[in-house]
Amino acid sequence: QVQLVESGGGLVQPGGSLRLSCAASERTFSRCQLGWFRQAPGQEREFVAAIKWNGGTTSYADSVKGRFTVSRDNAQNTGYLQMNSLKPEDTAVYYCAVAQTLYCTPFYSKENEYHYWGQGTQVTVSS
Repeated sequence: QVQLVESGGGLVQPGGSLRLSCAASERTFSRCQLGWFRQAPGQEREFVAAIKWNGGTTSYADSVKGRFTVSRDNAQNTGYLQMNSLKPEDTAVYYCAVAQTLYCTPFYSKENEYHYWGQGTQVTVSS
């Protein structure tokens, strides 16, 4: 059972930056992709970004393209989400998740395609 622990959330002013981290407890043979999702109050959880563990190719939601950068450190079993030019509408609880499958060609952006989830970290963008 893979455990994920997020950190790095907090309160930041509009235009500011934060970097979220997601530490995985172990490295499994069939891990495919690390994803980031977020859920604002009263809204459904939505896809933010994802990265393939092998190769490092990335995918982003349109709302964060050009502002957020997803990365990973395979040796440390850790993923990151660098968030720049933050806006109040980025306020949400952010979750990292791992898709574990040997079929790793497509990019997975739906919640039910991910098998392990972190506990979430709050990001608040406000002046």
